[in-house]
This record gives sequence, structure tokens and C-alpha cells, in this order.
Amino acid sequence: MSPLPFDWIQDFNPESLDDAHYRHARRCLLDLLGVAAGATRTPLATIAERFVTAQHGGDRPLLFSTARASSTGVALHGGWLIDALDAHDGQVLTKGHAGVAVLPGLLALPEVEALSGKALLGWLTLGYEIATRAGIALHDTACDYHTSGAWNALGVAAIASRLFGLDASRLREALGIAEFYGPRSQMMRCIDHPTMVKDGSGWGAMTGVSAALLAREGFTGAPAVTLTDAAVEPIWVDLGQRWYLFEQYFKAYPVCRWAQPAVEAVLELVDGSFAAQDIARIEIDTFHEAKRLHTVHPADTEQAQYSLPWPVACAVYFGTVDVHGITAALTDPTVRDIAARVETREDATFNARFPAERWARARLQLNDGRVLESTPREARGNPTNPLADAELEAKFHALAEPALGRERATAIRHAVETLETRPASDLLALL
Repeated sequence: MSPLPFDWIQDFNPESLDDAHYRHARRCLLDLLGVAAGATRTPLATIAERFVTAQHGGDRPLLFSTARASSTGVALHGGWLIDALDAHDGQVLTKGHAGVAVLPGLLALPEVEALSGKALLGWLTLGYEIATRAGIALHDTACDYHTSGAWNALGVAAIASRLFGLDASRLREALGIAEFYGPRSQMMRCIDHPTMVKDGSGWGAMTGVSAALLAREGFTGAPAVTLTDAAVEPIWVDLGQRWYLFEQYFKAYPVCRWAQPAVEAVLELVDGSFAAQDIARIEIDTFHEAKRLHTVHPADTEQAQYSLPWPVACAVYFGTVDVHGITAALTDPTVRDIAARVETREDATFNARFPAERWARARLQLNDGRVLESTPREARGNPTNPLADAELEAKFHALAEPALGRERATAIRHAVETLETRPASDLLALL
């Protein structure tokens, strides 16, 4: 295979991108920071902080915490933190998430303190490009469906290698180490049995930073076959031409992306003309993977985030799906009753469209005999049906303000919005 991926990474200039790249990177950055702030109130966040401060001691600041840890500990904590609240961006062909590891990996490095804001956004862009392609390549060649940590580690390793000033040879070793040690964990196991291991992205972020540190010391690990195998060459040949940064989706709700088409389908039908108790049955037609989100009565937020019946019930009762619905409302008897009336079925057409497209249709059987059926719906926030800037800003404040307060949240948003004209340290001081 040609050396294109490695040459492209080595030659990448984070301050010479088009304005559109920086604008979209700012959208990704704001969204990720909002999710991270909102996730600080989860049990996982508390466990993560205790673990990394005890086992990864160091002087780098943890994201949205006064505690400190090593670079590997900060990356692990940040990846776990964002992954704790399933509201972060993703990309359909990877069936997973890049930014959840790329941002914490970047913030973990001491070198980030000296960057311009523009360079920070540029390095974030590099991470998205490498991680997304690595994810697509892994899914095309692996026999199982692995979590995002298995491939977003390579995006982190690429950034860290450049910021460490590694030469071309050690860059190859770093990417090989990240690929080899990235967690090849089974995604569908966590779908069937939702727990705090989630999408493996904490481990992916930590692995990416570790890989670059090891390569800097002379540790070897090349080749990274998801970059070098002839079978994946078509995925890499358009680096710098097709930008996967622009193909990330943003979530309107803090639950698995696969459940969100069903939420949109139900919301199409909930018009105020009937009450929740008027519904006899809710039928959802969707694709196989979404049907696997089977938990009806979640016992914790992890189960609620990896459920389809629960967010559908929240949409019916609350008119939306928010953090309250997947935390405090878990014991709400009305929502539990609605969730028990949800039936999920596979649709062959929707199966055929996955993973590039995710669809669902809802049908409400009312007690008076009426049947209401939605049109087939996709989740909002794709490049083809994007969330407006105002909606992303509202989402950020809804997630961040309860944890940080309005003044700090507003200061962070303003720093992100103006990041191209100021040093990265202006933003870092607020995190």
C-alpha cells in the first residue's frame, strides 16, 4: 500500500484548513464539552475520577474536575466521562464515535497548553479523519462488531504523535501500537447487557495516548493493518479530499442513536389529541440492531441509554427524551407502564439500509380502536437533516448549566465560538 495515510498525517498543518473545517470543528467541540459537563453528575464519572487519581497519578487536570492525573489517566477519565452520557456525535459507517476519544486524548497532552485555538481545532479535525477511517476499515475487515475504542485510539495516537514531534518511523509504530492494544470489545454484548463499559472509548483514548508515549520511547508495534492492508486502501486514498468531519451526526437526545428514529416516529404522532392512558399498544418497526435495545424497565442510566422502549415511552409522556428521562424518571410509574406497551419488530427494508441509514416507523393502537401510523423516520442531526446552531447551543446549555452554572457555561460557549482568534489556553482555563 502507498504511504499516503502516514505522509498525510506527517504533513498535516492544523492552521491551514478552510473556514468551514474550523466552523464544524467548533460545533463538534461545543457538543462534546456539553456532554462531558452533563455527564459529571453520573455515577460513572465519580468512579472514573477515583480510579484515575488512584492508579494514574500525575499533574494534568481532569476534564471538569479539580483533580489531576497523568496524561493517560486524563484521557481515560475524559473518554469515560463523555461516554457516560450517550449524547455525543458519531458517524454512521463506523457505527460509533470518534470525538469521544479524540477530544480527551488531545486535552490530556501537556503540549495542548501552548497551542493556538485554531491549531486545537485543526488537531481535532485530524483526529476525526484518522479515527473515522480506521473505524470503517476495521468494520470492513474484522469478523465481529467492535466498540469505538478499538479504532478511535488511532485518531488519538495520530494527534499525540504529531504533538510529540515523532518522526515518520515512530508515527508508524504509534499507530500500530494503538491498533494492537485498542480494545477489541464486543459492542453487541454491551447492547444486550448494558453496563458502564459502554463503547470502550475511555480505553481507546488512553490507548492512543499510551501508544504515542511508547513509540516515543522506542517501543515498536507496526504495522497498523487498518491503514496498510491492500483491502482497505480505498478508504484512505481520498484523505484531504473527502472530509469525514462533515459527515458526523449530532444527537438530539441522550440515548443510543439506534433508538432515535423510533423516538422521532412516535413524536410525529403525539399531537395532544390523546393521553398516554389512551394507548393500548405501541408498535415500532425498525432494523435488527435497534431491536436489540430491548430493556423495558431500566434499572440505571446505562440500561436506559441502551434501550428502545424506554426513550419511546419518555417521548410519549414527556414529549422529548432528556437527561431527566434517563435518570430521575426511571422509577416513574407512568413511563414504566408505557414502556411495557412497546413492541419492536424488524423491518427487512430498514435492515437493508443499515448502517448507512437508520429508520423506524411507529404505530399507535388506541383504546378507542383508532390506529395512528407515522411515516418512516430517521433520527435528526445527520448531515442531510442537521441540527441548527441554535439547537446545538440550546443542547449545550441544557447539559452544561446544571453542572457548571450559567455563567461558566456561557463563558465556555463564547470561548469555543471565538477560538480561532485566541489561544487554546483561554478555553482550557474554563474546563
